[in-house]
Amino acid sequence: MTWSALADVVTAACFLLGSALALIAAIGLTRFPDLLSRMHAATKPQVLGLTLMVTGLAVHLRSAAVLGTLALVVIFQMITGPVAAHMVGRAGYRTAKIRHDLLVRDELTEDLEAARRGLVPGAGTGTGTGRDAE
Repeated sequence: MTWSALADVVTAACFLLGSALALIAAIGLTRFPDLLSRMHAATKPQVLGLTLMVTGLAVHLRSAAVLGTLALVVIFQMITGPVAAHMVGRAGYRTAKIRHDLLVRDELTEDLEAARRGLVPGAGTGTGTGRDAE
């Protein structure tokens, strides 16, 4: 097997796996019941799927200039994806768009209540959670 044939197999595998993860993310967006679950489905497999697709493209093109650009795409996706998901989650939480019955632990409510009382979250005896000051 030549290097070119092996690169084509790796490219095809990356494209198929990346596409499968994008499909799983799309199914999760339509099937999950609440905002937080949908947000998880939109960010986790989507970032890995994009990374696999970009990896397949980099192996297929085999160009140093393109590799740098594709690396920047992956880096920016990994930086902006979690930040955007965090902000959407907080906005959804503050506007009551989430289902509280599905939450196992609700730390944000505790932190918001501590902030309303004038306590600084995380300023306890060293645990960093802010719950030991109460």
